[in-house]
Amino acid sequence: MAFTPIKREAVSQPCVTLVGMAGAGKSTLGGLLAKRLGWGQLDTDRYMESYYGLSLQAIMDTYGLDDFLRIEEGLVSDLNLTRTVISTGGSVIYGPRAVKRLKRLGPVVLLDIDEATFIERVGDGENRGLAIGPGKTMRDLYSERLPLYREAADLTVRTDQCAPDECVDIILQHLDIA
Repeated sequence: MAFTPIKREAVSQPCVTLVGMAGAGKSTLGGLLAKRLGWGQLDTDRYMESYYGLSLQAIMDTYGLDDFLRIEEGLVSDLNLTRTVISTGGSVIYGPRAVKRLKRLGPVVLLDIDEATFIERVGDGENRGLAIGPGKTMRDLYSERLPLYREAADLTVRTDQCAPDECVDIILQHLDIA
């Protein structure tokens, strides 16, 4: 017997999306924020991995950077969620359709860290499935993505300047979502 979802009415509670560099705390804060709100959490990196049955690095190795970014944009563009904290992969910001969809689902929060903290936390990014073009350095990646994150964000929280619970408090204080 096939499952047919019941059509739902529009829900007044949006999602909250967390964007930012690898190592900014999207997965950690996503879990804490979802728990505080009593909402679900979706980590888009884990979603990609489950969809393809491969690790992020294996998806990158199998399909290459351009297709990896297309895959990510396609999966995120098709999300249909409510009352969910969405922790995105750092490269989601390259997909205009994905960013547009996330903004339609609710507020986008940039979890911001400085370049030194990014490099300290991520190192060379080896085996992380990091979407970085050939010949680019981690500094190049940081400089390339930061303006894109800032453009998409409705709120910015510096996660390298406060503890995770404090960051969640800041998000809840500034967004009308509770």
